[in-house]
Amino acid sequence: MINKLVEKIKKTNAPIVVGLDPMMKFIPDYIKSKAFAEFGETLEGAAEAIWQYNKGLVDAICDLIPAVKPQIAMYEQFGIPGLVAFKKTVDYCKSKGLVVIGDVKRGDIGSTSEAYAVGHLGKVQVGSNSFYGFDEDFVTINPYMGADSVLPFVKVCKEEKKGLFILVKTSNPSSGDFQDRLIDGKPLYEHVGEKVAEWGAEHMGDSYSYIGAVVGATYPEQGKILRKVMPKSFILVPGYGAQGGKGADLVHFFDKDGLGAIVNSSRGIIAAYQQEKYASYGDTGYADAARAAVLDMREDIAGALGK
Repeated sequence: MINKLVEKIKKTNAPIVVGLDPMMKFIPDYIKSKAFAEFGETLEGAAEAIWQYNKGLVDAICDLIPAVKPQIAMYEQFGIPGLVAFKKTVDYCKSKGLVVIGDVKRGDIGSTSEAYAVGHLGKVQVGSNSFYGFDEDFVTINPYMGADSVLPFVKVCKEEKKGLFILVKTSNPSSGDFQDRLIDGKPLYEHVGEKVAEWGAEHMGDSYSYIGAVVGATYPEQGKILRKVMPKSFILVPGYGAQGGKGADLVHFFDKDGLGAIVNSSRGIIAAYQQEKYASYGDTGYADAARAAVLDMREDIAGALGK
């Protein structure tokens, strides 16, 4: 799957992943009104609004980008109907040829970790049959409980030829409370990066490992260090746009050939129509506004990389 992601980045010339993180305040009123008219102001109504909103976004941007990253919490808050909308979104994105990164941030151990890995990436056995659950192409996971939380995912990824993005240095302001603590003279995130490189060396695609890392755009200096620590790991870079990251911050996350990283933007794209810059599109043009925001982001990143 890492080979497919690299190929699609080269084809689109857009190392961009759009975070499909729907919130009710992002969804235009006309979409919500239609969903509520059919299902009422219920969890089912909310899930229908999310699904229609996502579908419009994907239709507008699927030819411009290689991947999407639905954040499962935004769906889980609506219970079972929300999870149905999540699954419909995953399947629809894959039908459009997009690579799907499930932003699930699982981090448990033992049989629990195995079950999460099977549910999101692999097949679950039911009698003599086996079935995919959510069936994303990659997932994000939290390694801070140690190898016991990671290796069950690695096993399933190897079986299914899928991939991981492991949290190393996250984009949130308080990430340093623990991740920056010095251990044997190095910050904890650097030790984690070394483990990601070690795990990844045993599970390579053509040029990069299918075990990648998450490193926030809000910490470009740390990104520079971690690019060297993990030379064969693809880096998923959150924090662009709404969290303050910009194209100029991203240079060191990439290799000298302009590959090796994929940059996430969520509300900066999916809710672009609510920004002054794209307000002229109006709520009925939310998907066109998202497309314009993707094009602007692609230009910003290309400019920073000198392409």
